[in-house]
Amino acid sequence: MTSKAFEVYRDFPFFFQEELDEIIQAHEKVVFQKGEAILEEGKMANEYYILEKGLARSFVNDFNGNEVTTNFFTENEIIIDVSSLFQRIPTQENMVCITDCECWKLDFDVFQELFHKIPNLREWGRAWMSQQLFLYKQRSVEMFTLSATKRYLHLLEQKSQVIQFAPLKQIASYLGVTDTSLSRIRKELVSHPKKN
Repeated sequence: MTSKAFEVYRDFPFFFQEELDEIIQAHEKVVFQKGEAILEEGKMANEYYILEKGLARSFVNDFNGNEVTTNFFTENEIIIDVSSLFQRIPTQENMVCITDCECWKLDFDVFQELFHKIPNLREWGRAWMSQQLFLYKQRSVEMFTLSATKRYLHLLEQKSQVIQFAPLKQIASYLGVTDTSLSRIRKELVSHPKKN
């Protein structure tokens, strides 16, 4: 299998080819329809996915029952609820496909087996987890230090598929602004592109 989705492993320089082959062979191709849930609040994650094609998001419901987008998953990224999967607890998030999605699934039990068998997979896991922690921390800080316009431009730069395919309401909740504010930001960027 030569899917680009597996770059997530291939980018780690220490895997031997036979280790990579074994890890990749352990994945199973799955397809989700637009609007289909990958993981629902209250259920336990028993696998993670590498998104090959499509766009997905995770969200929680706030104290008023409104959906707040916590993350967008774009092609070649891992769709995972780390806490639910590794602490074996029910998730607080929902993970849903914004478009039709093609994924590669790795079951928790298979992952655990490979994790104990292949020391380089443990090293990969540590490297991946620390990168995700860095990104999460960076996003948390940017919510307070960057203007809504800059946060929007950052999202446009990092994950342009989100701007293309996700509904305005989902993007606005991810950026921590109202739909109206986001519409205004988008209009301003179109009429004054150089100002920002």
